[in-house]
Amino acid sequence: MQFIDLKAQQARIRGELDRRIAAVLDHGQYILGPEVRELEARLADYVGVSHCIGAASGTDTLLIALMALDIGPGDEVITVPYTWISTAEMIALLGAKPVFVDIEETTWNMDPTQVEEAITEKTKAIISVGIYGQTANMTAINAIAKKHGLPVIEDAAQSFGATHHGKKSCALSAIGSTSFFPSKPLGGYGDGGALFTADDGLAERMRQIRVHGQAKKHHHPMLGINGRLDTLQAAIVLAKMDIFDEEVSKRQEVAATYDAHLGGSGITLPPVGDGNTSVYAQYTILSEERDRLSESLKAAEIPCVSYYAVPLHLQPVFAYLGHQAGDFPITERVAKSGLSLPMNPYLTEAEVEQVCAALLKHGN
Repeated sequence: MQFIDLKAQQARIRGELDRRIAAVLDHGQYILGPEVRELEARLADYVGVSHCIGAASGTDTLLIALMALDIGPGDEVITVPYTWISTAEMIALLGAKPVFVDIEETTWNMDPTQVEEAITEKTKAIISVGIYGQTANMTAINAIAKKHGLPVIEDAAQSFGATHHGKKSCALSAIGSTSFFPSKPLGGYGDGGALFTADDGLAERMRQIRVHGQAKKHHHPMLGINGRLDTLQAAIVLAKMDIFDEEVSKRQEVAATYDAHLGGSGITLPPVGDGNTSVYAQYTILSEERDRLSESLKAAEIPCVSYYAVPLHLQPVFAYLGHQAGDFPITERVAKSGLSLPMNPYLTEAEVEQVCAALLKHGN
């Protein structure tokens, strides 16, 4: 059984993949070629914003977004400790301070009720994260940000395609950021990512930053990075866009099957917040018996993963922030008990039943 089944997907779209890749090989524009522009236009239309900027990775999109907002030494950026390290890593890389707030029980994403008390005169931005396939409570976060005049970056590496009160992830704040890492719901065959905004000025700054701060040839008005999206990756993501909505629906069907089999078992199922839909980048359960359940699955040759088992505030690289165990109790509980099960659009009902049978074999 595949945890993330890229082979089944590839077999389904192989003809379009081959056609798209061959077109890139024929024209030879491997950096910022026509497929990049085509993908940017298609993604902007899909999300419902005026600008999409392709980039080299989801990590680079966060870095570019922060640079476009002039985040630097002495600044503070509020985010969560329950996420992949890139979110806080890019803040620290620019010399700013990551300020953590805990997650909420209802989405395992940023708790808006804790954001305002974390704001200081040094706060320059907020980065929310859409963990496991749904957005944070962006309505509440945006209201607080607006009150204090702060921009919000939505780290939607896992929530692209999800909605919040009918509006697409990546169209919910000043800047949306996503990743095309192969395991994402919309992934390439290497690194890649994209930025989204409705702000013309921010869009122009981000486009320049991704090409070394270049406004035109031989003219660099700002510092930038080499953050360009490869044309081949854009071609691959374009081929996958044709079936993306259908795959999201299939992911939701797989999740519903898991819910039906695991409901009432004592295992905490992945919650979906009010007004949210999830693309189920992962199907993650919580159990105090996580390690035993993990061993049971492995004995049945079923893959599973404990993501973010050590949250960011307890990582050695962030020891200088002075946090200790107990500072963010919900984060720590989810980190200690979270287990992600196989999730992809091509899981059959029988395979889901097999996973659930292995989980429930010895009770919970």
